[in-house]
Amino acid sequence: MDQEQLFQEILMARQRVYAAGEPTPLQKLEIAEYDCEVWAKREDLGPIKAYKWRGAFNAMAALEPEQRAKGIVAASAGNHGQGIALGARKLGCQAIVFMPVSTPEVKQNEVKRHGGDNVEIRLIGDSYDEAGLAAREYCEEAGAVYIHPYNDPVTMGGQGTVADEIVMSGKGPFDRVYIAVGGGGLASSVSCWLKRYWPECKIIGVEGEGQASMKAAIEAGEPVELEYLDVFCDGTAVRKVGDNTFKICNELLDEIVTVTNDEVCHGVRRLWETVRAIPEPSGAMGIAAIAKDYAAGKIKSGEKVLTIICGANMDFAQLANISRRAGIGSRHRRFLRVPIPEGKGSLLQFLKELPEEVNIVDLQYGRVGTEAQYPVIGMIGSEADYTAIDTLLEKRGAKAADVSTEEVVGYRIINYDPELFTCPLFVNVEFPERAGAFEQFMGKVSEFSSLCYFNYEYSGERVGRALVGMDFENEDAKDRCRELMNGMIGADIRDVRQVSDATLKRLLG
Repeated sequence: MDQEQLFQEILMARQRVYAAGEPTPLQKLEIAEYDCEVWAKREDLGPIKAYKWRGAFNAMAALEPEQRAKGIVAASAGNHGQGIALGARKLGCQAIVFMPVSTPEVKQNEVKRHGGDNVEIRLIGDSYDEAGLAAREYCEEAGAVYIHPYNDPVTMGGQGTVADEIVMSGKGPFDRVYIAVGGGGLASSVSCWLKRYWPECKIIGVEGEGQASMKAAIEAGEPVELEYLDVFCDGTAVRKVGDNTFKICNELLDEIVTVTNDEVCHGVRRLWETVRAIPEPSGAMGIAAIAKDYAAGKIKSGEKVLTIICGANMDFAQLANISRRAGIGSRHRRFLRVPIPEGKGSLLQFLKELPEEVNIVDLQYGRVGTEAQYPVIGMIGSEADYTAIDTLLEKRGAKAADVSTEEVVGYRIINYDPELFTCPLFVNVEFPERAGAFEQFMGKVSEFSSLCYFNYEYSGERVGRALVGMDFENEDAKDRCRELMNGMIGADIRDVRQVSDATLKRLLG
């Protein structure tokens, strides 16, 4: 297909899609540190909390009643299936949605909610590709009509109504528009429409580093299949883009920016802080790319920049992982393995010397049989903060290792040797989550003990909790420390409880 055919499909889609949903708003994001205007197209506020309803319903509505009567079939990782379900109920036809077995429950439930008795879900395989193959095979056997999620011209035409609303909003023209790319349906149709009305507008496709199938296709000159596919941003996890979407994107995208999963998590946090939106990871890819380009100086002062929050259908359990990986403002998360001399108060002294602006969000430590100890400290800070930490360590004749991507850190595998403990005491400590509260506690107990184990992770609550192992020279010192800690409850800390015998047995073997 060519650009003119796609443009005409978008024109015709105008007449169909609004039987299923209303236009979504544009919203300005107030980001204090930016000297450019940033706007968001709130597709997360649409009828299925994602843009996919537009293409799915348009493709179904364009069929003759006799075609719809044969049954509608689709393969989906979530959002396209919801659009199909919505269309089936609105148009009074039956649909079967093939989904991977691993599809988040929230997306399965939403397909059922939107479709009711008009939709059936079939869970097939471990990936979208396997579900798609099963859907195609069923269509061949049953004579049903397959609705492609991105590569069909009529589906693409429906997605293009997003761009029509952007132009008609009166908020433009925009200098730069950032669009998440999965199969390329949204990126191709939006770029086709916007380039017609605002030729000078730069259209930037955004892909995850481990799922950049459009970038790979453009570099190869044709769609190619990725060997490995990262599915953290599951809404854009497409192993191979379509022929039609590739052709349009290759002609119209000015650039493709790739973003890391951590940058996407930072984007989720940014949208929460600015407009109280919680998008799915794919929905935050655009704002992540804006932050990346702004930091690189690509976005000029005074420019008007737009991103599309393309979806907000995320399993609630994923929020915890996103929160752990997100930074704060212009500061970013980093895990450092830091060499600390063995001895009373050595770790505490290092923490006191850190820049005041650094937030400690994670601490993993266990005593091992080496002269220096190597706690892993999760921090949120600026590049200047991390430079200051490097300088601090250099003065000590040491150097930290960035272990942010190490599996043992992500899975919180804390190595320690119980045989090195002399007279240990393990306690659960609950303290006010404010600067200095825990340091005050540790400053007092370090008079009696040295740390042999520490496990703390920031949870976002007003209360912090840590599992702390302290080692004493003898039982008398341990008893005196117990008395001290009991006296601190209600002052410096909220609560201290010795771990259960069962937990202690697991910890000490």
